[in-house]
Amino acid sequence: MAGTASNARSLLGQDFFARARERLTLELPPGLADPNITPTHGDHDADPVMQAIAAVRPIRPAAVLVPIVDRPEPTVLLTQRTTELSSHAGQIAFPGGKIDPGDASPLAAALREASEEIGLDRRLVHPIGYLDLYLTTLGYRIVPTVARVDPDFELALNAAEVHDTFEVPLAFLMQPINHQRHSREWNGMIRHFYAIPFADRYIWGVTAGILRNLHDRIYRDDS
Repeated sequence: MAGTASNARSLLGQDFFARARERLTLELPPGLADPNITPTHGDHDADPVMQAIAAVRPIRPAAVLVPIVDRPEPTVLLTQRTTELSSHAGQIAFPGGKIDPGDASPLAAALREASEEIGLDRRLVHPIGYLDLYLTTLGYRIVPTVARVDPDFELALNAAEVHDTFEVPLAFLMQPINHQRHSREWNGMIRHFYAIPFADRYIWGVTAGILRNLHDRIYRDDS
């Protein structure tokens, strides 16, 4: 029975990576820095009023790495930010940040940030492709970069930015039943957003929204 379960998990990973390679590319999504193009995905997926708020913000190009760890049961590697940060303190996030002028591409920015934040060796990261551009309420236009990560990594966390890292089974995150719609007060108004609670972790906002888009891009035809 154990061997059968292991084979099933391996097939899950093979199916996901095959689908990802078929459906994703490293062609830059339109609208990263063009004010005339509004990204079709973002905080407004769960809350349409957020698109109007984001439209008046300065454009802030950014990139994150969506690291799929190639274990017998694939997982997604996530970070928990430190509580001392001036923005998004303590929240769960993907490694990533602003695209610097010296970054050759969003992929280069995502790899650089993952190295700086958690010490992830870029030689163990095998890029697959970009998800849809994600627009945040604060004007960030985020390019999520999906990659397969070899499982034999060792991390070195930047304590000024990252408090902890952890992995969540990909199978759990790709189940729409686990994608909840929550709300909370923000700047005097009620904001609606995606949330994916996992054990004692609360994955929400941008991170949950990007995971939702990952599901849609890989499994939309099966939903």
